[in-house]
Amino acid sequence: MATKTAEAETSLRLDIWLWRARFFKSRALSARAIRLKRIRLERNGQTLRVFKPHTLVRAGDQLVFMRAEHLVHIEVVHMGTRRGPAPEARTLYCDVQSQTGESLRA
Repeated sequence: MATKTAEAETSLRLDIWLWRARFFKSRALSARAIRLKRIRLERNGQTLRVFKPHTLVRAGDQLVFMRAEHLVHIEVVHMGTRRGPAPEARTLYCDVQSQTGESLRA
């Protein structure tokens, strides 16, 4: 039982995390993007195209997806406990592109 509790604190469903981080307006929209294979998950040097909304993400995972006409490449930092205001949502991830010096707008 303790293992499940520890795992629940360190991982979260991808559709919920994307909604909490305010990349999508609803869980249904985030789940749809995942089911349409529009999200890539990078973990331990492997890149996977995820297609199940219940895929678990952990701190350190990187996500790549399109948002409008911009490519988003972020690293998951925190799981969060709720879908809070935008400043709180920005603490859940860091932008990998800005760390490598790449520009969001080409």
